[in-house]
Amino acid sequence: MMYSASQLLEKVNAYIKHMPYSHEPRKLYDPIEYELSLGGKRIRPVLMLMAYNMYKEDVDSILPQAVGLETYHNHTLLHDDVMDKADMRRGKPTVHNVWSENAAILSGDAMLILSYQLMADCPNEKLKEVLEVFTRTTMEICEGQQWDMEFETRSDVTVNEYVEMIRLKTSVLLAAALKIGAYLANSPEEDANQLYEFGQKMGLAFQLQDDYLDVYGDPKVFGKNIGGDILCNKKTYMLITALSQANEKQRVELNKWLTMYEYIPEEKIAAVTRIYDELEIGDQCQRMIDTYYAQGLEILNDLSLPNEKKETLKAFVCSLMNRKV
Repeated sequence: MMYSASQLLEKVNAYIKHMPYSHEPRKLYDPIEYELSLGGKRIRPVLMLMAYNMYKEDVDSILPQAVGLETYHNHTLLHDDVMDKADMRRGKPTVHNVWSENAAILSGDAMLILSYQLMADCPNEKLKEVLEVFTRTTMEICEGQQWDMEFETRSDVTVNEYVEMIRLKTSVLLAAALKIGAYLANSPEEDANQLYEFGQKMGLAFQLQDDYLDVYGDPKVFGKNIGGDILCNKKTYMLITALSQANEKQRVELNKWLTMYEYIPEEKIAAVTRIYDELEIGDQCQRMIDTYYAQGLEILNDLSLPNEKKETLKAFVCSLMNRKV
């Protein structure tokens, strides 16, 4: 049986809902339960289950590992919110605002440990390769976060550096979800590696699309206000490319907005977007998205499985990119 994305999501949410958080002290476990209850698309555990389901039907058997990956992902979000001093997460107050920064840090640490416990609850013959992928991925995400923080104070970030940063911070966890799912299903090594590469390409496309939509998206569809990256001077593909291609007049204006402490938000968004339009940054970003997306689909198409086994994964990824299969 091939499960749909919505069926797999239901399984993940049901497993999370029934996880035992009855331990003391409550102020350690309540923030974990709260963070995981905020929902989201659960993309990573669904991808793991999909990869497994391409080879085997008993997807329930790897729910601990799938939820372990989701617990780890939420651990990173909890700590990111502390570092970013974010007030809201998925429309609700962040953990450090409900409890405290110290509580968020400690509960986040506990989530990391819980994620390893869940990941390690797999067949002994798979433990080494599963933990190798998971551990390497968790370190790479730390590296990506560090690069992201360093980029905040640099004005010379290149597109290649940015792509490597988002590969580490975003793509590798999607790739790991697919590879671990394949490993647990006893797939051929080559298939697991191809699924990993597919996840990396699609992760890059996802993040670049986020960059694009932050400037050109519809707030009702995008799910958040447009221009947030512009207002906080975030080093996205859009800004990095604009800085590298701007003429003298455009560069002066960009730097004026980047160094201005007091401004009307709508004016800053409009001014920076106008420069992006002049330089056709949106079109360049879209072409890059299309390239990674096409590369990912090519890798998936080459996977040595019947097409019907790959359709659910392909449709899920296409839906996330708002494209037709």
